Amino acid sequence: MAIKMIVKDPDPVLREVSKPVTKITPNIHKLLNDMADTMYDAEGVGLAAPQIGILKRVIVMDVGDDHGLIELINPEVIEMEGEQFGPEGCLSIPGKTGDVRRAHRVKVKGLNREGNEIVIEGTELLARCILHEVDHLNGVLYTDLAETMYRSEPHGGEA
Repeated sequence: MAIKMIVKDPDPVLREVSKPVTKITPNIHKLLNDMADTMYDAEGVGLAAPQIGILKRVIVMDVGDDHGLIELINPEVIEMEGEQFGPEGCLSIPGKTGDVRRAHRVKVKGLNREGNEIVIEGTELLARCILHEVDHLNGVLYTDLAETMYRSEPHGGEA
């Protein structure tokens, strides 16, 4: 179990665009393991590699549904529909919450840890989490999209 330090805003690494993973190596497997350990330790529902200072297109998520832990390498959103509006937090921006408008349903494709293409479809919280984490890979923070911001106590559930 390797818990990594979570990068906090305004660290410039959070504003950079992550590079695609070109080869699945033991280092990528270790990165996935470390990211999951870090996310669970911080009581979050998602984590992107830039949040631990690594500019690779890798995300992990677990929103507590039947999907369990989702690991995605080079995720790409391929479908979005509907709309939801609600609160988001972020492990990289503790103590703040913002109301963000997102798609209600999302379909994303990417690679699993074996390098096989997988497609994940999610609604509500999972859709929100997928979009939030993919935004991290593009240097976008939820605060850029929030229509309302307010202070909150840091707690689990932040992505």
